[in-house]
Amino acid sequence: MGHTLHFSGTDIRQKRRYFVRQLTRDARPSSTNFNVSDSTSFDFIVLGSGPGGQRAAVQAAKLGKKVVLIEKGKRVGGVCLHTGTIPSKTFREAVLGFMRRQSNGERPEIEELISRVFDVVKRETDIVENQLRRNDVTIVSGEGFFKDANTVVVETPRGWDTFKGEKILLAVGTRPNTPAGVERDGETVITSDDVLNLKKMPKTVTIVGAGVIGLEYASMLAPLGVSVTLIDKRDWPLEFIDREIVEELLHQMREQKVTFRLGEGVSRAEVVPGPPRRASILLESGKRIVSDLVLYSAGRTGNTDRLNLDAAGVKMDDRGRIVVTEQFQTSAPHIYAVGDVIGYPSLAATSSEQGRLAACHAFGNMNVKMESHFPIGVYSIPEISMVGATEQELTKQKIPYEVGVARYREIARGQILGDDSGLFKMLFHRETRQLLGVHAIGTGATELIHIGQAVLGLGGGLDYFLRTVFNYPTLAECYKVAAFDAANRLAR
Repeated sequence: MGHTLHFSGTDIRQKRRYFVRQLTRDARPSSTNFNVSDSTSFDFIVLGSGPGGQRAAVQAAKLGKKVVLIEKGKRVGGVCLHTGTIPSKTFREAVLGFMRRQSNGERPEIEELISRVFDVVKRETDIVENQLRRNDVTIVSGEGFFKDANTVVVETPRGWDTFKGEKILLAVGTRPNTPAGVERDGETVITSDDVLNLKKMPKTVTIVGAGVIGLEYASMLAPLGVSVTLIDKRDWPLEFIDREIVEELLHQMREQKVTFRLGEGVSRAEVVPGPPRRASILLESGKRIVSDLVLYSAGRTGNTDRLNLDAAGVKMDDRGRIVVTEQFQTSAPHIYAVGDVIGYPSLAATSSEQGRLAACHAFGNMNVKMESHFPIGVYSIPEISMVGATEQELTKQKIPYEVGVARYREIARGQILGDDSGLFKMLFHRETRQLLGVHAIGTGATELIHIGQAVLGLGGGLDYFLRTVFNYPTLAECYKVAAFDAANRLAR
């Protein structure tokens, strides 16, 4: 005879834990609180609708497969669309607009800067949703987890649905690490997920973590008149970016009065009640920093703790990230994982391509492999982009190279844009003259880099740039100037 279960309306976690236990015992709970549908079979189950999940679902559908996409958020798009890439880059454009028109002493209201964010997010969400529906992808709203290696259970507003899949893809993304010892309240102590929900512009901000996110927000806030202090335990940020480019970024941020505390760890963080309510950071060196706001951006953790991955035989590392092969297969070969949840490079563009390749491999194309020459963009102010090897990598590998440099102040388009600090450089093999890497900091760097990416991917080199003609006046002229600079150095 069935037994009755009593759960409070707010104790969803207790309810969920109970249900997982029942599922792993192959028993259904008898209470009407649990309305479990009969299993629905699909060729491909995708968990997560960010760039990786979205592209994987569409690719599988185009291969004629029956696909279901499960998204725990209210709408599709994932972190990229709702709290990460699209909102932060829209915010950045608003900051750039303010910088172009600002007058002395002017400080914008936060509402001015985020007014376009929600419009852009809504339009992009509609586009993604329409694309999925046009390709006959079934969209299910709810949080999914494994019952076994081929069965996913989804908690939905109407109860519990189960889905069986021949192949499964995990594109569940990551979430910001939260600060230890102090509560994240969304007002005084925040993560990057909370920035665009701020009610007012702070006068002082401490950012813990000088990774991509920390540097981007520091460089956006400083031009608005916010006093920014950036803390990181490492002695040097962005170690995967060419050192000269990073040096230029730090120089320009210091010009905006950003204070760097590199090589400094945080000993303790606390909130001083006030009024006004403020955050206090004690560094391991004994320094104390008090500010209106602390933005904690020290790493991210995979959204895997609620997936019941043990039931599927999927292995993780100690940061909750899923271990995969070159073909994005997990330790359970029919289950794939892509995007931020598998770690570096954690870019929207690479996640999207990983999803496409994983779907192709899952349904018969055994030769898929990610291209090694993908661009990296850091949307700081000024922005950074690169493709290929850095000088540090080439030096370590003992590869002989020569550098060609162009500066925006030498380029007519740079003068027109008012950017006299931009820096562009290419690296060529000294003997074969083959292109090895392209690095840029300045206006439009993330767009400019794609010419170098194409030449690098096609195996081109210095002679191509010496012969070719670029539109004038454009920033693409940097390629010509840098090529002649490299040729002159080689001639000497």
